[in-house]
Amino acid sequence: METKPSSSNFIKNIVIQDLESGKHKEIITRFPPEPNGYLHIGHAKSIVLNFELADEFKGKTNLRFDDTNPTKEDTEYVESIKEDVKWLGFDWDELYFASDYFEEMYNWAVHLIKKGKAYVCDLSAEEIREYRGTLTRPGKESPYRNRPVEENLQLFEEMRAGKHKDGEKVLRAKIDMASPNLNMRDPVLYRIVHASHHNTGDKWCIYPMYDYAHPLEDAIEGVTHSICTLEFEDHRPLYDWIIQECETESQPKQIEFARLNLTNTVMSKRKLKQLVDENVVDGWDDPRMPTIAGLRRKGCTPEAIRNFCREIGVAKSYSVVDAQMLEHFIREDLNAKAPRTMAILKPLKVVITNYPEDQLEMLEAENNPDDEAMGTRQISFSREIYIEEEDFMENPPKKYFRLFPGNEVRLKHAYFITCNEVIKDENDNVVELHCTYDPETKSGTGFTGRKVKGTLHWVDAKNAIPAEFRLYEPLILDEDSEGEHFLEQINPNSLEVLKGYVEPNMKEAKPQDKFQFFRHGYFNVDTKYTMKDQLVFNRIVSLKSSFKIGK
Repeated sequence: METKPSSSNFIKNIVIQDLESGKHKEIITRFPPEPNGYLHIGHAKSIVLNFELADEFKGKTNLRFDDTNPTKEDTEYVESIKEDVKWLGFDWDELYFASDYFEEMYNWAVHLIKKGKAYVCDLSAEEIREYRGTLTRPGKESPYRNRPVEENLQLFEEMRAGKHKDGEKVLRAKIDMASPNLNMRDPVLYRIVHASHHNTGDKWCIYPMYDYAHPLEDAIEGVTHSICTLEFEDHRPLYDWIIQECETESQPKQIEFARLNLTNTVMSKRKLKQLVDENVVDGWDDPRMPTIAGLRRKGCTPEAIRNFCREIGVAKSYSVVDAQMLEHFIREDLNAKAPRTMAILKPLKVVITNYPEDQLEMLEAENNPDDEAMGTRQISFSREIYIEEEDFMENPPKKYFRLFPGNEVRLKHAYFITCNEVIKDENDNVVELHCTYDPETKSGTGFTGRKVKGTLHWVDAKNAIPAEFRLYEPLILDEDSEGEHFLEQINPNSLEVLKGYVEPNMKEAKPQDKFQFFRHGYFNVDTKYTMKDQLVFNRIVSLKSSFKIGK
């Protein structure tokens, strides 16, 4: 296979070298989430990287659930992760659970004990931390470090049999308490947890630590390139030690890359769970959440997310990506796909006084001017219509080209109208406009008699469909959203709910249908709040942005 090295993907270059050298005949990657929450946009980067890398070299990608922590994991998260991976457009070659390997991991631990490379320790978690030392001070050995092998084997068997309480004992690797890498100072391999597991029930009361389980899972599955985020770089020596000392047949290689960080976005599952638990949002799929479920409900497309992940690429250094880049790819994708229509979010009634009271006219409009194949639609027009409140000003500034007393504007797809009278309530609020129309100015007739500078969108009041519109802003105000006090940075204006109207043809709109609302942006029919007699739209992105790729 001849594949050129990539100047922007160092992981791909490693794969090419490994194939050309004959080190591997087939590439096997894996996506290994812990089922303790919903996936977010950062996981999407890892999904795209692992699956597309294997696809490019005709290899395989496994979906594996790293379920070694029974107190935080749940089948709800397992199912949501499966759904998200498939929705993004990928399918795994094999589905695995770390818990499927518990017996093998236990046997390897026994093997390490017999080699004198692991021991049962009675120190508490706090004492283990104290004994570990610091970056400038070496650790000191546990008083239990030199227990005889037979005693360690017996105690470890007792741990498995449930004869000891949580925290009473742990199994630790015997490496080097003076190592400059704190991860190598006799790390814990197993702890006691008397809790039911979503997959194994009550079969086990000892559970492997991630740093022990992860390399063994990779080895069992024959993973060739174990791609992790950069925070695991300091753990790689332990990864390699486990593989070497357990003498696994397969020898996987861990490679690290910089995780995705987005402006104004929390990317910690723990913090995202806190937002859900404290009802800051209405669930993991709240459209303000960076979860894949939230992005899907908001209306993002999988194509846009994949293109975004490809554009940001992989790197070794930490960086923060502007969230507007994701919006750019969403906007670019929807521009080609979304039918055009009109919606009024803050309605102001207009009565066209010289239009026949009982007349109903059907006007034709393109669904997408950039794609004739999307066809046309019929829009009803009658004497009473709604326009946006902001499209009228009683005392406008200079260069205001929308509606004001005496001014003429075009109604998109319809006629020119002129404002003649302003109706107000007892509080001096404008509640209705009386206008006249010029029947000679009908759109599509080739009228060239005069020009107007303003074009307004509208809906027919007689047949308009009531709808709710949800407009979103970033949930976090501070660009540095990863601090411990992130809840203090919650944007109180992250959601605005408006009541308005959409065109009559929108009556058949279904959840996840996407539209471009003239002048307002791209909207998606919400899956949670839309009902048979109530349409709810989420704004996905605005129509335009000043953001440019490479800016």
